[in-house]
Amino acid sequence: MHKHSPLTFGSILPEAISSFNHLPALGYAGESPLTYRQLGEHIDALMAYLEDLAIMPGDKVAILSQNMPNWGIAFFALQRMGIVAVPLLPDFSTHEISNINIHAGLKAVFVSENLQYKIDTLEIPFEGIVLRLEDFSLIKKRAAKAVFDITKKPVGTYSPDEIDLSILLYTSGTTGEPKGVMLSQKNVITNAIQSNAVQPILPGYKFLSVLPLSHTYENTLGLVLPIMQGASVSYLRKPPIASVLVPAMQAVRPDIMLTVPMIIEKVYKSSILPEIQKKTATRLLTKFAPTRQLIHRMAGRKLMKKFGGRLKFFGIGGAKLDATVERFLREARFPYAIGYGLTETAPLLAGSNPHNTRLQAIGPAVIECELKIANPNPRTGEGEIWAKGPNIMLGYYKSPERTSEVFSEDGWFKTGDLGVFDADGYLSHKGRLKNMIVGANGENIYPEEIETLINNFRHVVESVVVEQKGALVAMVHYNREELELKLKEMKADITQKVDDKIEEIAARADKAVEELTRELHQYINSRVNKISRIHVMVEQRDPFQKTATQKIKRYLYA
Repeated sequence: MHKHSPLTFGSILPEAISSFNHLPALGYAGESPLTYRQLGEHIDALMAYLEDLAIMPGDKVAILSQNMPNWGIAFFALQRMGIVAVPLLPDFSTHEISNINIHAGLKAVFVSENLQYKIDTLEIPFEGIVLRLEDFSLIKKRAAKAVFDITKKPVGTYSPDEIDLSILLYTSGTTGEPKGVMLSQKNVITNAIQSNAVQPILPGYKFLSVLPLSHTYENTLGLVLPIMQGASVSYLRKPPIASVLVPAMQAVRPDIMLTVPMIIEKVYKSSILPEIQKKTATRLLTKFAPTRQLIHRMAGRKLMKKFGGRLKFFGIGGAKLDATVERFLREARFPYAIGYGLTETAPLLAGSNPHNTRLQAIGPAVIECELKIANPNPRTGEGEIWAKGPNIMLGYYKSPERTSEVFSEDGWFKTGDLGVFDADGYLSHKGRLKNMIVGANGENIYPEEIETLINNFRHVVESVVVEQKGALVAMVHYNREELELKLKEMKADITQKVDDKIEEIAARADKAVEELTRELHQYINSRVNKISRIHVMVEQRDPFQKTATQKIKRYLYA
């Protein structure tokens, strides 16, 4: 599959650093990046520093930080030495971090300055070594003489086994015993190679990173893959809101971006759709396919320019993409592609590139990986997606029972996702098995499909459909700011002035939401089959809580 043997960072990193010596590697958008040669020097110096701190192969070291070049340097140094990296999501609570610390047995933590308070305020004080990620300085000293010195080289020789535990990823730490996904270097490097076969990455390509490196999606596809292939990665110094992201895209002019559906869906709903609908002519023309496609093509050219004008691959993963938004991207000829995978699969299992996408389909299985539908429905072909290949996790840390539950006797990993293949081997995702609702007569109801309809209704941001006492309930989060602004504009049209009384506008918004909910309820039930009709529809005032890839934490609302 690849010329490297074994598949370890000790094999791939020196070769990448040697081959791409003077090319840019890691940096901040609009700032001077580290070259591959400098990246190698920093990794060596950090390995020497870890030796001085007596952090040894097999120890577990967490990284708690927003994205930055030093995140990748720390990760690669740990991997080279055979130290287990434990990436922590920046939005983990102190309670979650405490549980993970106990479960994993952390020896040290790399932490960014803005998140240090979480380590300082753990329920059980952290007794290990604490290092500031921005400059690798010691915050909590154990070896007073140890300092990070860019000129130092490691003394030891390290040869981690490609199949040993090397990355321990926690998707949540809320419970007393968090679920830690164990990945090997072979798992991750294999998946980077598999991903490169879907969309080849060339030396000099530019990545702009907007997803957390502590998630395997960004870690494997947005860090390991580009560094293996001689590409560069730029990070943001601030969260990726529009006022930060747009200038960064203009400065970097990325070839590759990895995102989640929520990002592009928000762009479509907040800027593209209003622009099309504000003029009566364009609004009417979108009702006819030929003219709609022409308008979308024009909007697509503007969108490409906004993203820097050089995009070759806009990867979307982590959740199902809204069908209306996908149709726009296709007609706009925007270079999007869909991927599917899980943390447990390092992560990519199936995907396509912008040249071979299909509406509401993901793509074929990645190379060197088998996918099958277990116990398919004889009528629809739908069933649980099972996977087998060298990118599949080692198991769950300290949890053989959980591990055995997700593997079949003959070694297939049970994803917990429902899917179906078409005649050409393209996988389509139907939703999570545990989210599927079984109707009174045994029919399968997929809440994600109903939510897609709801989310395309005006002023709706997001929704969750659950079952309560045998009936379907839809919780809907509206864009109240947008609604209140529209009410102000309507009032201004009538009185020639805007009444800015907060109480009056809020009361009007409450009434508007009630009317909107009734209208939405009728609209949805007229468009779904009898078993999928919503019994109760309620407003969700606060945004739904989400995971790192912006999927709603459904279990909180079930």
